[in-house]
Amino acid sequence: MEKVTVDDVVPDDSSGGGVRRGLSDPLETAVVAINHYRLAPGEGFPGGLHAHADQEEVFLVLEGAATFETMDGEVTVGAGEAIRFAPGEFQSGTNDSDEDLVAVALGAPRDTEDTRVPVDCLECGHDDLRLDAGEDGLSFVCPDCAAEYVPRDCPECGHDDLRFTLAENETRPVVVCQGCGSEFDRPPLRD
Repeated sequence: MEKVTVDDVVPDDSSGGGVRRGLSDPLETAVVAINHYRLAPGEGFPGGLHAHADQEEVFLVLEGAATFETMDGEVTVGAGEAIRFAPGEFQSGTNDSDEDLVAVALGAPRDTEDTRVPVDCLECGHDDLRLDAGEDGLSFVCPDCAAEYVPRDCPECGHDDLRFTLAENETRPVVVCQGCGSEFDRPPLRD
């Protein structure tokens, strides 16, 4: 048996803002990933629009409300509610409310190795690409034909934080620069 006090766990660096405390290591979990989040209004869970091809995820909202963007539209999950995403379901979550959001995310299996983004392969047309965080940095790799694409910074402002999201009032994925707000139908790629 292992027991931790959430506030005693050192927060991780959480892109998207907010405070993320990884509970898997302190609890020595073998098969489930557990993260505790506290997000201020306007902050989001890390990652932008993505799917785990090999992991099921459940988010339990303890305080506030989370708005999840899915390929089927937005879903709001309030305190005392939970939402499940099957392997392969695209989602991203934010705190669109005026109060803090506190939530716990559970994922199984614990170590996901196959995170996908909703962009078609230019070579074979496969409908999503796998994120690869290799030694040379981030790239997108087609799981069918192995074509590799290397993202670049925003062509408008040079900012390096570009995220997948859905176009406003649509279910079409786009890439948005977090620095200047520029929107691209495809991620900017290196030549």
